[in-house]
Amino acid sequence: MARLVTLYSLQWGDLPLEIVCEKAKSFGYDGIEIGLPDHLDVRNTDPGYYQGIKDLLAKYGMELRTISTHLVGQAVCDNIDGRHKSILPDHIWGDGDPESVRGRAAEELIRTAHAAKALGVDTVVGFTGSSIWQYLYSFPPVPDSMIEEGYKDFARRFKPILDEYQKLGIRYALEVHPTEIAFDTVTARRALDALEWHPAFGFNYDPSHFGYQGVDYVDFIYQFSDRIFHVHMKDVYWSDTPKPAGVFGGYVTFGDPQRFWNFRSVGRGRINFEEIIRALNHIGYKGPLSIEWEDSAMDREHGARESCEFTKRIDFEPSDHAFDAVFEKK
Repeated sequence: MARLVTLYSLQWGDLPLEIVCEKAKSFGYDGIEIGLPDHLDVRNTDPGYYQGIKDLLAKYGMELRTISTHLVGQAVCDNIDGRHKSILPDHIWGDGDPESVRGRAAEELIRTAHAAKALGVDTVVGFTGSSIWQYLYSFPPVPDSMIEEGYKDFARRFKPILDEYQKLGIRYALEVHPTEIAFDTVTARRALDALEWHPAFGFNYDPSHFGYQGVDYVDFIYQFSDRIFHVHMKDVYWSDTPKPAGVFGGYVTFGDPQRFWNFRSVGRGRINFEEIIRALNHIGYKGPLSIEWEDSAMDREHGARESCEFTKRIDFEPSDHAFDAVFEKK
């Protein structure tokens, strides 16, 4: 059997979870990746609450392998300001005091691990935020000590979280992404080094965040073969010719045709998913392929349906023997 194809629910957070399940089933999906905070309240400790979610998923034949907490995870290491108020639940934002927000976000990540356990899944996908993202372009010159302190800050904040995850048998998969402590192959390795390769920490692989940067997104799979905990299928297009707004985006919104790059429905951008599937087969990844659909120029229902069809068409099981093995006669 080929891998499960699931739909990430965060982009459908305006709809109740049951409606998302109903739609996902009609689009051909095998399961759901539940996005927090819209479709799951991890403060709820009632076993009946989690059984109700399981029953709802079963009603529509939806598998659940992962829950995701990108928005709350972002606040753990970020330099908190007014932007975060719009993405965080009120109980995390509170009075907006930066250190208090970071502390409440860390507590929520631990509650999320307990919720994952209650739902019978072993992987939580999310962000980390970063105290040093603003130093990406090193001018004025950024001393190495400032970058090193950023990674130390990340380790101080995340190691206690990961220790709790490990106790519960849950893994945390960072989506390597701009604004996070890891945004390419080099910084991903540096993040692992900062954590002393904590066994509960790995990656949610999403090639769309690598392609327009010029990062070898297939090689990333081979570099971190034992740390690919989850996979997002998301495409991106970047231009062959110069654009008014370059790789940094020019402060224009996603989808604006002035941009050098934009996310696109799976199969309509420039990501080579054929090579990704072959690499995932090579490392033995058997988890789901989760559609994180973010194409600003396309109706989301059309996009979700065609992305599912594309992913199921391109995915395949690896061979259990070399093609030329049959040539040898005993």
